[in-house]
Amino acid sequence: MSYELTGKLVAKYDTVQRTETFKTREFAVEKTDEIGGRTITNYAKFQCIQDKTTIIDKVNIGDEIKVHFNIKGTKWEKDGKTNYITNLDAWRIEQILQPGADAPAKAAIDNDYLEPLDTFTSASPDAIDDLPF
Repeated sequence: MSYELTGKLVAKYDTVQRTETFKTREFAVEKTDEIGGRTITNYAKFQCIQDKTTIIDKVNIGDEIKVHFNIKGTKWEKDGKTNYITNLDAWRIEQILQPGADAPAKAAIDNDYLEPLDTFTSASPDAIDDLPF
């Protein structure tokens, strides 16, 4: 099952080569919610593994991002004690652009109303009859 979380990137760490064939990379996201007039801030640390360790390269600290991830859990036993480990494994990151920030300039025609072109009944020379029959 896949999950999503949107928040601000607050930390990203170097890739760690765990074994000859396994590497990981971690990053942290700040998630702020308004609940009952109060602001609640939480932090979630994610990990990327193997070929996904580079997905964090395209975003910068402070960017608003959407993280797509899976929850993975492991049971670990040592010296008669049992421990449970939960990982948030990120597999995709999207940068969320804020309105007006780095948004492409609107074309001049956005302010004009353009009538839809009816290609079936239009007498306009711009109407194209592209039907094969």
